[in-house]
Amino acid sequence: MKKLFAIVLALVLAAMTLTVFADTEEKDLLARIQERGTLIVGTEGVWEPWTFHDPDWESKDLETGELTGYDIEIARRIAKHIGVEVEFKEAEWSGLLDGIKAERWDIVCNGVGYTPDRAENYNFSDPYIYSTKYLIVRSDNDTITSLEDVAGLTSANSPSSTYAMLAEEYGATVVYTDAFQDCVQQLQQKRVDFTINSKGSYESYMAAHPDAEIKVAAVLPGDPVAFPVNNTEDTATFLAAVNETIAEMREDGSLSELCLYFHGEDRTSEMPEE
Repeated sequence: MKKLFAIVLALVLAAMTLTVFADTEEKDLLARIQERGTLIVGTEGVWEPWTFHDPDWESKDLETGELTGYDIEIARRIAKHIGVEVEFKEAEWSGLLDGIKAERWDIVCNGVGYTPDRAENYNFSDPYIYSTKYLIVRSDNDTITSLEDVAGLTSANSPSSTYAMLAEEYGATVVYTDAFQDCVQQLQQKRVDFTINSKGSYESYMAAHPDAEIKVAAVLPGDPVAFPVNNTEDTATFLAAVNETIAEMREDGSLSELCLYFHGEDRTSEMPEE
């Protein structure tokens, strides 16, 4: 009898374990985030105006703390929409997208341009802004006026960025850096010939460093910018919630308001014609 009881108990415990395991496996990303109570966001924290530290931010219009930026404030709104807290994990650009695959964070909020190649490896939200790229050179450089002029030259850009890929496409060699200010430093020290970056980053930098000896050589077409998550089937409901948040922010005007605040103009509706 004892032996029979032990067998029955073992079977019951095994069934309970399998049930718990199945329940865990069946929970999608949104359910896991809500159960955890925290949305974990990967971001650089050094790329103004998308994501950066501002020690004076609490004294400004929005009470959100030191880490701020266009993407950061939207991430806070996403977390609020799904009823959880938000936790930001800062990392270098080179590891941000890999962090999604490694499940170090749920989403990257860092001004990530949508490209078909990236869409093969990640699922993307709807676009929430359309960027414009600037080809940036030293103030005394009059030989670079378009991408056709950069073949054989050297650029400073983040690895695997759309900016680096564009420079390489036109025959340039890329020296890899992370923050925009590092790209500018390389440029001003004549270690590279040019850099490609977002209009917003250039204008934010120039506002803080009006004497910087750099200039815009050409305005280039930009990318739709969206939030990437893992390209697994369990992200569908979470992406739907992200898209709902973006739609709500469009409707109530806060998406445009934030864009105006951080980027100086509203670029939320359609790809700008430059």
